Amino acid sequence: MPRPCEHHVTQGRDGNPETPLNRTRAVTSFRTSTRLAAAGAGLLAAAAGVAAASLAAALFTGVPAPIVSVGNAVIDLAPPALKDFAVEQFGSTDKLVLLAAIFAVIALAAAAAGVIGLRHPRVAIAITATLGVLAVVAAATDRTSLGSAPVTVLPALLALVVSIGTLSWLLSALARRRHAESAAWGEPHPGDDVGADFDRRRFLEAVLATGAVVAIGGIGARLVGPAAAIASRKQTMIPAAADTAGAVPKGASLPVRGITSYLTDNEDFYRIDTALTPPDVPAGTWSLRIHGAVDNELEISFADLLKRRLVERRVTLTCVSNEIGGELAGNATWTGVLVKDLLDEAGVRAGADAVLSTSSDGFTAGTPIDALTDGRDAMIAVAMNGEPLPIEHGFPARMVVPGLYGYVSATKWLTDLEVTSFSEFSAYWTDRGWAAQAPIKTASRIDVPTSFATVKTGTVAVAGVAWAQHRGISKVEVRVDNGTWQQARLATADGSDTWRQWVWQWAAEPGTHTLEVRATDDDGETQTSQRTAPRPDGATGWHGVAVTVV
Repeated sequence: MPRPCEHHVTQGRDGNPETPLNRTRAVTSFRTSTRLAAAGAGLLAAAAGVAAASLAAALFTGVPAPIVSVGNAVIDLAPPALKDFAVEQFGSTDKLVLLAAIFAVIALAAAAAGVIGLRHPRVAIAITATLGVLAVVAAATDRTSLGSAPVTVLPALLALVVSIGTLSWLLSALARRRHAESAAWGEPHPGDDVGADFDRRRFLEAVLATGAVVAIGGIGARLVGPAAAIASRKQTMIPAAADTAGAVPKGASLPVRGITSYLTDNEDFYRIDTALTPPDVPAGTWSLRIHGAVDNELEISFADLLKRRLVERRVTLTCVSNEIGGELAGNATWTGVLVKDLLDEAGVRAGADAVLSTSSDGFTAGTPIDALTDGRDAMIAVAMNGEPLPIEHGFPARMVVPGLYGYVSATKWLTDLEVTSFSEFSAYWTDRGWAAQAPIKTASRIDVPTSFATVKTGTVAVAGVAWAQHRGISKVEVRVDNGTWQQARLATADGSDTWRQWVWQWAAEPGTHTLEVRATDDDGETQTSQRTAPRPDGATGWHGVAVTVV
């Protein structure tokens, strides 16, 4: 018996004296760890569904994973202003940003479902089911799928079943007591924690098993897909062109440190398109259909295409979303079949003024027939810089049309050409507020020095590139602090369809200065100073940089 003047102190499970404060801390700590375990259960369930579905999609040629279908739905449904913002802010990384955002939303919803499942398991299952159903709907409406509707939806249905089943299993294991064979985990719980005697071993077994599903699905999807296009590209041999571009002229590339390379490597070439991931199109199953207002409809296989007369040309491509001074432009050597040759074979009927090109992912672009037949060497390209087209740049075949922005001409993963009239259709980007026709505007850019750079007093090389495809660049000028325009030295021209490097030697004096550049094309037209946004048919204005001279 305790003496009258003594306090009776009990001990907790950790051996420390149990006081009201310690008891509160213990309960809070236990509940926190329980919520973390529940959130982890939700995340694991979602990861298992995504991994299993990704592996299932990889087993079928041309079938996107549900996560990709959701991303494609976001791309198609997003307001034009949001798309413009994404391209402006993130450029060629916009797709990675979108995927990261989708994964983040799924992770937050899954973690929340797990925590909610402590008290309301059925609500947690409903949240998970809602995410799964959205994935099924996205898959069912995915324009990029090359598979049948049932096959396309199958991975999303698998994600739905796996994620619900896994979450149910994990929540059940979390609610199970050591001395109970079963637990009514599906009923509402009185609190947001589990009993101190919950069966940790069974919960850990469930977690490890789920982790194995995630690992197998993730690794398997990585190893399997998109296997068809990758394997096909490795086996593809492009015949030598009958009409080559010849060597790059001496002097076309200036020896200035920091200037944009005259030819752009494939891995550095910008990529802006509507496909969240490149379509899985093997050359063996690819074909191009030419139809519409023609006398002879054509169906051409990839093997047949390679048997035709191939030409090789250096062409600079530009994205209409490119801001003034932006980097969404690149110069490459393209090999392919002239579109004019194919249209001549098909026999274009009088009255047709456009060709509607369609990608395997459903993207469409409208191109004036004149631009395809006026001798500018518009082609169905099969090679880029001496190798088969990279998959992300359109393998097996794509359009390349000098002088037009990509959204009205450069269709990747090309499968269909319909000879028609502009009055008969509205292409993908035209539906979203962009102009139906868009010749590339004259543009110039300062590469060095970069904006906000610090340079030393004395002679400083100011250099960059300028382009006016299918017209050519005749003059580039630079000015300092709104002063007199000074003519820069141009690199040797390599035809009218490629950009030209330029350089101007500046006698830099101490202080902060603004450099601006403008170009004049071979038609005598000089860039306007008026700044306009890329929408609806390309940005205008002079590029400028601020530098400090010390």
